[in-house]
Amino acid sequence: MVLARTLVLQLLLVPALTFLSFSSSKVRNFRTLHVDFPKVTFANEFQGYCNGLMSVVRGYRYDRHCPWTHYVLHAPWSQISKNCKEPDSFCQDFSEYCSLSQDAFFLTTCSRVTLEPPTTCQYNETTSTQRVYLLCNRRFNGEPIYIIGLLEK
Repeated sequence: MVLARTLVLQLLLVPALTFLSFSSSKVRNFRTLHVDFPKVTFANEFQGYCNGLMSVVRGYRYDRHCPWTHYVLHAPWSQISKNCKEPDSFCQDFSEYCSLSQDAFFLTTCSRVTLEPPTTCQYNETTSTQRVYLLCNRRFNGEPIYIIGLLEK
C-alpha cells in the first residue's frame, strides 16, 4: 500500500514539479535577458550599450551565434509582469498565451550591423517608448517569458 502511494505521488508530483521548474526558468531567462532596470552603463571598451548587452546575452545563452534583433525593457518588473495577468489570446505559432501590453515601455532595440561578418557581433542601438507583444507562461496570473515584437506606431 505504501509502495503504491509512493509510486502514484512520483507519477503525479515529478511531472508537476518539472513543469513548474521549466516554466519558472523561462521567466528567469526573460528577466535576465529582456529586463534592464535601472538601465546599466557599460564600459567604453564595449563601444555602446547594445554591444555590451549582447555580449552578456550571448554569454548567458552559451551561444556564439549573434542574434539579429534583441529587445530590452527598461521598466520595473511589477509594471511589466502585470500585462500577463489576463493575456488577450492564445498564440498558435508559439503555443503560449500572448498579450499586447497596456503600457508603453521605454525600451532599447539592439539590431546587428549587417555589413559586419557574423562573428563580429556589432550592434546598433535604437531607443523608443512603445507597447510590446508579450508571451505569457499561463492563461491567468502568468508572467512574461518572451517579447514577440513591438506595436508599430
